Amino acid sequence: MTLLSRLSRWPGALLGALLPSSCVLCGATGDEPVCAACSLAYAGDAHARCPCCANPVGASDAGRRCGACVADPPAYDATLAACDYAVPVDQLVLQLKFSARLALAPWMARRLHAAALARQGLVLPDVLCPVPLGPRRLAERGYNQALEVARPLAASLGVMLAPRLVERLVETRAQSGVAPNERLRNVRGAFAVAQGQAALLGRHVGVVDDVMTSGHTLDELAGVLKRAGAARVTNFVFARTPPH
Repeated sequence: MTLLSRLSRWPGALLGALLPSSCVLCGATGDEPVCAACSLAYAGDAHARCPCCANPVGASDAGRRCGACVADPPAYDATLAACDYAVPVDQLVLQLKFSARLALAPWMARRLHAAALARQGLVLPDVLCPVPLGPRRLAERGYNQALEVARPLAASLGVMLAPRLVERLVETRAQSGVAPNERLRNVRGAFAVAQGQAALLGRHVGVVDDVMTSGHTLDELAGVLKRAGAARVTNFVFARTPPH
């Protein structure tokens, strides 16, 4: 390491020594918002999952589409999830989404990157885009949590980020506040491609979100991308809500 590179790292090292961070789950001092032990315990994915929707499947079915995806194939082709949306991970997602704990977004991106490396045969997309927020909700929150995860994820994967590839046309209600049988109708017609079909023709698009619950939002968005010319759509979601 050269003297110049050592000096360039000195301010960051000093700041870390003077203002050490602590794990939001256990309080241990360290450099990450969630320590390595808690990341492994709570955000390490031990499930065999359906490669399409990322719902847990039996070990003997690893790598195969689940019955639901075979019977009624969604518009997206694959889903990568870093962990389950369960205690205490659910609180981290809520802190990022509603309490502006933006330091959690790069950590979530790192968990997704680790999941991508562990996924055998995963084909990286040509471009990544976040699930967009509507203008009103974006103004209220001040940031799009999906974009905050997508930025460091795109950099670590070496994939181009297109933050404005898709726009939300309709200010839909939050899916978490909609009855399960109304969620598909809630997001129907909510999205449109903003950059024209030329940017998508024949391309593999990765869609980034913090949580996947019913999958209706991602299914609707994938359908829009496919109709605009995308050849393949893969979801990158930090947490997947297990089926009840």
